Amino acid sequence: MLSEELRTLTASEPLSLGEEYEMQSQYTPIFSKWQNDPDKLTFIILARKASPLSTSSAQTDSLDATESLTIRPNDPRLQQYQMIGDVNIFLSGPIPIQGSDQTIPQETTDKKNENGAEEEKEDDEEEFHAEAEIMIAEPSFRRKGFAVEALQLMLGYATGQPDAFVVPGQDSAFTPNASLPPSPLNIPPSSLLVKIGDTNHASIKLFQKLGFEIVKRVEVFQEVEMRWQKSL
Repeated sequence: MLSEELRTLTASEPLSLGEEYEMQSQYTPIFSKWQNDPDKLTFIILARKASPLSTSSAQTDSLDATESLTIRPNDPRLQQYQMIGDVNIFLSGPIPIQGSDQTIPQETTDKKNENGAEEEKEDDEEEFHAEAEIMIAEPSFRRKGFAVEALQLMLGYATGQPDAFVVPGQDSAFTPNASLPPSPLNIPPSSLLVKIGDTNHASIKLFQKLGFEIVKRVEVFQEVEMRWQKSL
């Protein structure tokens, strides 16, 4: 994160090399720390080539039509693709169960005051929200549709409602009937939010395409808060 432009676009703080290594926890097909974080979902974005993943004839013969389209995180063929960014969702508060008054509790660390007593949670901490974040680190891959498609896949997977994030007229492999793995959370789309620098017009327009609208301006941080408000 040495690029000042990238830090501005993603509202990120510069990390030392040691902090970067701690976050990445040694590179595997998915960064292990991000994979095991209970309050965060992360997809690594790879640059899709014009041609499909190469597969030997022996591999092709042993796969049926459905299996040949399924790429697992440990598939060695993924090494053919360049990593260009990531998309994240940060979870805060107990997750509401859709169609029910119940919630899914999140793993938390109890906070205690100086006397050893547990602190009472503030009301704001009880309201669930899921904050989305997207980063295309390589400038040459920006404005090519990677960000919007990565967000559609992440948001569709997290909510279990891919049809909520379809962009009319979009030239993309993403469709209302996108075949995504079952969501373990089924986050209500109305709980989705993003925080963006108020001069980052490209990102604001990107999320507006997906059904987000500006609901708050925070002058002190020079940012806007957007929430998903699209009608299905």
